[in-house]
Amino acid sequence: MKFSIKRSNFIDGINKVSRAISNKTTIPILTGIKIDATKKGITLTGSNADISIQTLIDSKDHDNELAISEPGSIVLPARFFSSVVKKLPDEMMSMSVRDDFQTVIKSGNSSFTINGLDASNYPHLPKINTDKSVKLSGDLFKEIIHQTVIAVSNQESRPILTGVHFALKNSQLLAVATDSHRLSQRKVALPNNKASYDVIIPGKSLMELSRMIDQHSDVEMRLSENQVLFLMGNTSFYSRLLEGNYPDTSQLIPDDSTTQVQFEAPALLAAIERASLLSHASRNNVIQMSLKPGQDNVTITGNSPDVGNVKEDLKPKAIKGKDLSISFNPDYMKDALKSLGNTMVNIDFLSALRPFTLLPTEDHQKNFVQLITPVRTF
Repeated sequence: MKFSIKRSNFIDGINKVSRAISNKTTIPILTGIKIDATKKGITLTGSNADISIQTLIDSKDHDNELAISEPGSIVLPARFFSSVVKKLPDEMMSMSVRDDFQTVIKSGNSSFTINGLDASNYPHLPKINTDKSVKLSGDLFKEIIHQTVIAVSNQESRPILTGVHFALKNSQLLAVATDSHRLSQRKVALPNNKASYDVIIPGKSLMELSRMIDQHSDVEMRLSENQVLFLMGNTSFYSRLLEGNYPDTSQLIPDDSTTQVQFEAPALLAAIERASLLSHASRNNVIQMSLKPGQDNVTITGNSPDVGNVKEDLKPKAIKGKDLSISFNPDYMKDALKSLGNTMVNIDFLSALRPFTLLPTEDHQKNFVQLITPVRTF
């Protein structure tokens, strides 16, 4: 293998696939980057067995200044190789691989020789040929991920809850996540998509994917029996799927309420953040919200026996229903409010011990719902 390339473009490709590489893998060759040189260009691959990322540096793109003299492939240690390429002195660089897998990297007056591994021993990426696909704009898919992944569980005791449940049926995409203490659900209408599927994608995979999505480009999602593939231009992102049946969450969101309050999300978020300064100093990390519709008033209180207490009166945009005092984890509320963004939010309560919901005021179809379970304090 022998080629020369514009170094900055090569670094962009290395950075993309390096997201999937971990030094903790039990398969030594996966600590390396696989490099394939063909007529199409340079294909870079990184994997940790759970996720795999592959990107093509196209030879037809003149901005890459790519010239391939000899096709071939090699696997090089990711961390060291990446550091070398980033420190090379000139904008152009060249690579050549000898028969003993030693790789010579040159740029300007610098020359490095790195011991590589036989690329034929690198695990093959899954072949996903399916008509089960859906295409979304990058900004929408990124939004769906950010709105749902906050509610996935971090507890491996229930691995199925560490993922986001995606279901496509009757031209509607449903994404939902829950850790049994809170739930986040997003619905998106896809009128031109007739596919049907029901899968659970690990939350960690989706978080990594969201960092790579260009909000101005489309993302295509393809599914096989145990893998999902996301296509973004010349980059492919593979993830395993979680096995099992996701809990039925359709009955968890209440249809009615006895107390309703409306706030500007940023204003309520700021008040919750102030109250959480005290709750974080306490063992139970709980704050209380008291709602008095008759007085058009909402009060937030927090208490830490070791530090002190906090009390803040809030003026809601609207409030109606019965008086209510309810306790909850402020971190759950903060995550929910951040996911709603700069909007007006309706919070609907049923009782002090029943889950309550947060919805954007303008969302009359309940396409985006956050649900939080209160904390019993007596």
